[in-house]
Amino acid sequence: MTAAGWPAALVLENGTIFRGEGFGARLESIGEVVFNTSMTGYQEIISDPSYAGQIVVMTGVQIGNVGVNREDTEARKVACAGLAIRELSPIPASWRSESTLTQWLEESGVPGIDGIDTRALTRMLRDQGAMRGAITPHVAESEAVLARVRAAPKMDGLDLVPRVTCAQRYEWTQPTWRAIDDGRAIPSPPIQFHVVAYDFGIKENILRQLRDIGARVTVVPATTPAREALALGADGYFLSNGPGDPAAVEYGVVATRELCASGKPVFGICLGHQILGLALGAKTLKLPFGHHGGNHPVLDKTTGKVEITSQNHGFVVDPTTLPSGVHVTHENLFDHSNEGIAVAGKPIFSVQYHPEASPGPHDAGYLFGRFRDHLKRTQ
Repeated sequence: MTAAGWPAALVLENGTIFRGEGFGARLESIGEVVFNTSMTGYQEIISDPSYAGQIVVMTGVQIGNVGVNREDTEARKVACAGLAIRELSPIPASWRSESTLTQWLEESGVPGIDGIDTRALTRMLRDQGAMRGAITPHVAESEAVLARVRAAPKMDGLDLVPRVTCAQRYEWTQPTWRAIDDGRAIPSPPIQFHVVAYDFGIKENILRQLRDIGARVTVVPATTPAREALALGADGYFLSNGPGDPAAVEYGVVATRELCASGKPVFGICLGHQILGLALGAKTLKLPFGHHGGNHPVLDKTTGKVEITSQNHGFVVDPTTLPSGVHVTHENLFDHSNEGIAVAGKPIFSVQYHPEASPGPHDAGYLFGRFRDHLKRTQ
């Protein structure tokens, strides 16, 4: 144990207990336990608002070795309910590091646990499915902790968007980080479009990518009625990622249905994809343990190309329930689940995965270009 650690346990709803060392905030936190197979990018992962209400298990062996910095966060605070890892790096070794993972979690009020067998834990979640669990310092009170875990709400039917959406409308103007050429920064693309983005738990790199295609972005709270969004006179609408069960986000489904009737382009990612599917008349399903990682192969059925993608979701659109005129555009090659839909003859489409890839591969970045093309054609 390090000097800053304390005895901690991860208690699962099936009664299994993993004992290790606590770090970050010394408190008990309950959430759905899921595993992420990314080897790096822990800072972007645990600040992704889509992880609200979840305890993230990293399958990479050592975590924390590059510290944390303000530039690599996807939201202004840690979003997940907890972090479980095999080994916490004692020293951050990066010139960009501004703080340690331990300090960041402590300041954010989020507990972590290290020194546990994440290999065994991942196999259990893979075989039995994601389950509720608690990271707790109350290691001698396992029965009481287990009772609290089993009394906690399940992810099914849970609307977590209010925890992560913005409180009021704001403008986004920052592009992705620009390269320096001969001492001069490469300029950002000129503004050509206005996009209204619904914040169901939006990642900042998505906003940067929208700015990179020449969009002025107005971000609105998740509960914004469609009439208010339409009154902003945008050229198109974006539906963001976010946490929880999409079927519980009824206000988002209602608004999306009206946005689709406007004739303007609509582009959704992750939860936004699921909300679009529901708005079009499809249904959603919960996956056994979800897709969380940066190595998922996806087939783009419109081009025949395979892309390696970054993913973070526990629910999917059921392709068998898609209505006439809505077709599948992308397919997961691990389990053949739905990864994308589009409306025939209309500039409306969405994908289940993360083309902004932060962290992750950049194979799917073309989708922002596809949205730009729709915006051009409908101006």
